[in-house]
Amino acid sequence: MFTGIVEEMGRVKALQRDGVSARLTISAFAVLGNTALGDSICVNGVCLTVVDMSVGGFSADVAMETLKVTNLGDLKIGAQVNLERALQLSARIGGHLVSGHVDAVGRIREKRTEGNGWRIFVDAPETVLRYVIKKGSIAIDGISLTVADIEKTGFSLAMIPHTAKLTTLGFKSVGDTVNLESDIIGKYVERLLPGKGEGGVSLDLLRTNGFV
Repeated sequence: MFTGIVEEMGRVKALQRDGVSARLTISAFAVLGNTALGDSICVNGVCLTVVDMSVGGFSADVAMETLKVTNLGDLKIGAQVNLERALQLSARIGGHLVSGHVDAVGRIREKRTEGNGWRIFVDAPETVLRYVIKKGSIAIDGISLTVADIEKTGFSLAMIPHTAKLTTLGFKSVGDTVNLESDIIGKYVERLLPGKGEGGVSLDLLRTNGFV
């Protein structure tokens, strides 16, 4: 489990494919502190297991399913990635609970300046949008961000200069893909309160069960 507060940006040193899976090697420093083989590190929003370590870097195996549902397979040598170590129970949760299990890949549709920051519009599939609420949380490439507004085909968010400086979202451009993970709480609410058919949670159902 992670918080979506990026600790550092690493850089891809190698991406070795064997046909159905891959091994990703990343140069890093901050996230190596107190990290051991078998520990989890969130890479662009994807929970990966450290299988090898060296001075200044680590390697992780990427399964076929992960390559299928994320954009890790599109990474190039030298690309920067967002990194975060797994949450410790004694740590502050500055963002929200992020599992590192990506729901889908979205695409940046528009990026424009807004005050001293930026407003970013992201197109996302319905499988993600069903859990997105205005002022709610979403993880984009492993970054905990607040949804500013929702549209039929996506959502928008505000990016402050601090986020732009310390994460890969700062240099993402229109057309770039991003890994999306919706707030896990919404998924559990839907699962625990079955309605009529799949995803049948409604305002009436929540009232009936005392949630609103």
